[in-house]
Amino acid sequence: MIRRTSIALLFLALSTTSCVSKKIYTDLENKFAELKKERNALADENELLKSGKSQSDLDNTNLKAELEKLKTERAKLAADYEATSNNLKTLQNSYNALEKNSDEALKANMDKNRELLAQLEAKEKALASEKARLDKLSKDFKDRSDRVAELENLIAAKEAAMKKLRETLSKSLKAFEGKGLIVHQKDGKVYVSMENKLLFESGSWNVGAEGKKAVDLVGKVLGDNPDISVLIEGHTDNDKITGTLAGGVESNWDLSTKRATAIVNILSANSKVKKENLTAAGRSEYNPLVSNENADGKAKNRRIEIILTPKLDELTKALNEI
Repeated sequence: MIRRTSIALLFLALSTTSCVSKKIYTDLENKFAELKKERNALADENELLKSGKSQSDLDNTNLKAELEKLKTERAKLAADYEATSNNLKTLQNSYNALEKNSDEALKANMDKNRELLAQLEAKEKALASEKARLDKLSKDFKDRSDRVAELENLIAAKEAAMKKLRETLSKSLKAFEGKGLIVHQKDGKVYVSMENKLLFESGSWNVGAEGKKAVDLVGKVLGDNPDISVLIEGHTDNDKITGTLAGGVESNWDLSTKRATAIVNILSANSKVKKENLTAAGRSEYNPLVSNENADGKAKNRRIEIILTPKLDELTKALNEI
């Protein structure tokens, strides 16, 4: 503004002075040109300043908008912080309560676990005791099974021996088949059944020659089998004895016993037969094979039965150990 005033005054002085030296005029022109140039530079600078001011205003506007945006975001962040802080406090309170409850629950669980552990230990002791009992029972069962197997083997061996004995007797007494002599096996025993017609006269207990041969053959087999118990049973029919027979026999009991004893005497004559294995028994008329209603039935019932039984000492011992 000052520069413009100075230029105006200079032109005014030139215009009002009619006589000015050339040097001064030239200096003034040069000064004017410089001032004009300076003015143009100032004008350009002013334009630049205006442009810078506009940019600054725009930047300022943007900065204000950014500031408002930041303020909004800060407010939102502050609200979020407040909410988060409140949530944190709530969570902390919940955690404290949960921790307190957890401690109580943990203590209750520990107490329950101790109780369960005590019960488990008691059950383990009971199981150990039961296992020991079962082990003992298992051992006893095995021992008993072994003894049963041993017993079965003994029985099988006895049965095999008795079968062999029956076969030997059948073979030895084959000549007497059809003459009232029968050999059979029953209930683990061997029976040699001889009708009286092969052995005795009616009412007599004296053994005839043919019958003695048969009994001697039985004795020979028994001599080769010393571990056999021998029961000789005398049997009669149901005819009553009348009068007195030779030797004073007055009943079927007496007659059946004397006949069984007569067989024992023949068997005893064999030195290989053990006397302690022999037993004589009279059964009289009370164990008939068939009915006594006819003569044929009576003849079958009048008989001697030699019953051969394996000695059961080993079996009895095995049974007692079961």
